[in-house]
Amino acid sequence: MLKKMLCLLSIASLLAFSNVPTFAIDADTVERVKAAAAQGNAEAQYLLGSMYEKGRGVQQDYAKARKWWGKAAAQGYAEAQCDLGSMYAEGRGVQQDYAMAREWFERAAVQGNADAQAWLGAMYYEDRIVRRDCPNAREWFEKAAAQGNARAQGALGLMYYKGRCVRQDYAMAREWLERAAAQDDASAQFGLGVMYAQGKGVRLDKRTAKRWFCKACDNGNLEGCNQCRWLNETGF
Repeated sequence: MLKKMLCLLSIASLLAFSNVPTFAIDADTVERVKAAAAQGNAEAQYLLGSMYEKGRGVQQDYAKARKWWGKAAAQGYAEAQCDLGSMYAEGRGVQQDYAMAREWFERAAVQGNADAQAWLGAMYYEDRIVRRDCPNAREWFEKAAAQGNARAQGALGLMYYKGRCVRQDYAMAREWLERAAAQDDASAQFGLGVMYAQGKGVRLDKRTAKRWFCKACDNGNLEGCNQCRWLNETGF
């Protein structure tokens, strides 16, 4: 049993770094996970679903990912509940269904899953399914942000910057954006670039703005790339 649990823990660690192109799972490990999942082990079911969703060690198959995540979610496994929610929210392998997404996010969020809490915050903030509900949006974002969720931290920063759902507060905006930016959240890095470029809540500093825009660009923010290039061409 200990050997099996160590194997599952090892796979979970590898899946967390799914962006590594050379990552592979050998056939023997796949069979062990399948066997544990078939015996009802919720963690194994979640891992097997993740393997199918990412196409790691098995052929990518969203239907099977949903099947195994569903089994784990039915046992109360929060990570599976959250990932099922994201499938329905994004229409990834299933027909987009915000009502189902919200249901699964809520189940995971009440267990303290930070990603689900951030998703719920976004749904309440962006008028998805329900009308915009500022108190709920702020509550879920704050819960997730307190756990270090970069997406929620960045969202709070933008809320304070724009004065939407909260009283405008540039100091709070900067604090939350800096927390998210330190975790390489591209949107937060871009937001800090805007603050320094416009001198809102901070001293106007185009060089610092360029630094943040370029960081955002490095993390895939296209507008950050445009601003980084423009500031560079204009001598900053």
